[in-house]
Amino acid sequence: MTRSTTGPAPAPDAPDQEALAPDAPEGLTAEQAFDRLYDYAAPGLTRQMYLLTGRRRLSGEAVEHAFRTAWQRWPEVARDRDPAGWVRAASYEYAMSPWHRLRRTHRRADAPPQDPARHALLDALLGLPSSYRRTLLLHDAVGLGLPETAAETEASTLAAANRLVHARAAVAERLAEPVEPSDTAGGSPRLRERLSALALTEDVPAPPPAPAVRAGSERVAELWTRAALCFGALLIGSTAFTLHTAPTQYEQPLAPAERVGGVPPLGGPEKLTPQDLKLQKALRGELTHGPERLVPRIP
Repeated sequence: MTRSTTGPAPAPDAPDQEALAPDAPEGLTAEQAFDRLYDYAAPGLTRQMYLLTGRRRLSGEAVEHAFRTAWQRWPEVARDRDPAGWVRAASYEYAMSPWHRLRRTHRRADAPPQDPARHALLDALLGLPSSYRRTLLLHDAVGLGLPETAAETEASTLAAANRLVHARAAVAERLAEPVEPSDTAGGSPRLRERLSALALTEDVPAPPPAPAVRAGSERVAELWTRAALCFGALLIGSTAFTLHTAPTQYEQPLAPAERVGGVPPLGGPEKLTPQDLKLQKALRGELTHGPERLVPRIP
């Protein structure tokens, strides 16, 4: 892991952009270009994932997932300005996903390094927020410049610089060391050396062969294709069944029953009260025995 002011310094066997293109002048096939990129980037990227997560199994899983995705989208990746950076960004995004905390295999942290100094450095890294940790690794370990680091972390240059400063200060505080002054390129040489030593000395899983990764990517793509076809067939079948069993004419639904209120429970005249009966009796007696002028005369 070397330092460059504009980006990661290419290794002697680093694949250039023309060699990764499907119609490269060298006559490389898509499989050969992918294998070349994989052999160049996968080992170092796995060690970067270990510094980012502290989990060896998750490191290899993230790199393999990123390369599988790259093979599924190879025409796009091969024509990218930085194919290795494309795969690195995909690996970082997968490794930093919070859903891994719910998986049983990643709930417990791996055994820490035996060396106390490396153990303390790894604990200091893992104690940083994920965005700070990623910025620190990209700038001081991978060797990206500040603008490239900000672009890959989807942040502004000022935000990336603030994250870098706070990450260095937090690591120095956890290690009980003074903050190292930056060099002319804005890097931290001593921290870069310690991160490189930590990544190189730890035992991380070896990446599987490139043909196996390509085969796994094609197998996953085939499974997703079959699942999509099955879902489409199920949707078409359910739609046809609905059209076949649905009524052909509109039937107005019956109105729901309602309880009728305000009607007396019994019909006819109401029962006379004792007062009404007394008044009725009085009126009948007065009509019979009252004054003669009130009694009609029938000839």
